[in-house]
Amino acid sequence: MTILILSALLPVLLVLLYINYSDKHEKEPKKLLIVSFVLGAVLSVVLALIMYFGFDIILPLKDDFSIQQQIIKAFLVVGFTEEFSKYIIVKYYAQPKKAFNEPFDGIVYAVMVSMGFAATENIIYVTQGGFEVAMLRAFTAIPAHATFGIIMGYYMGLAKFSSNRILYNFLGLFFAVLFHGLYDVFLFLDFIPGIAAGAFISLIVAIVLSRIAIKKHQFNSYFK
Repeated sequence: MTILILSALLPVLLVLLYINYSDKHEKEPKKLLIVSFVLGAVLSVVLALIMYFGFDIILPLKDDFSIQQQIIKAFLVVGFTEEFSKYIIVKYYAQPKKAFNEPFDGIVYAVMVSMGFAATENIIYVTQGGFEVAMLRAFTAIPAHATFGIIMGYYMGLAKFSSNRILYNFLGLFFAVLFHGLYDVFLFLDFIPGIAAGAFISLIVAIVLSRIAIKKHQFNSYFK
């Protein structure tokens, strides 16, 4: 069991090390990073479960072979629920901090929260599914959650130093939900032959955009 948990956490750790390495200008206080991660691992998961329960009551989706229902599930029930539960932690805990003093910090804190959420989720899946699930998710779900966090954090980093904070924060949430939904919808429509390949295409696009976002905020933070 210990080895399974470690296999679930290793890709999360690699993402965090990469983001920390990419933070070239001013490293964030370790306490804030740890708290952000823990809030993502605990609070965002609890909030997501509450929202899932609420959606199950007001919007029950019972037909696994309905394209319309699977689209709603991917974008609204899963994508919005999970990204919103991360977003409010970044917005109300990390963004107001004085240490959040450069655009790249939006990426750092959003990824910390996202990886906290992903760590809890990954432990659950891997302990149930074993090493094969750990290997699969190390190259799919974990990078996906990382890219959602980077995209969200890019806009929330802009928001902190903009007069249009509401707009940029909204865009952070919107695009995180959009890419999360795009990734999931191809997986949920697995009853359509070959469509699952779309999930990997959307992930590759998200990774490319994430690299661009990182480069831009490295530049923006240097001149902040």
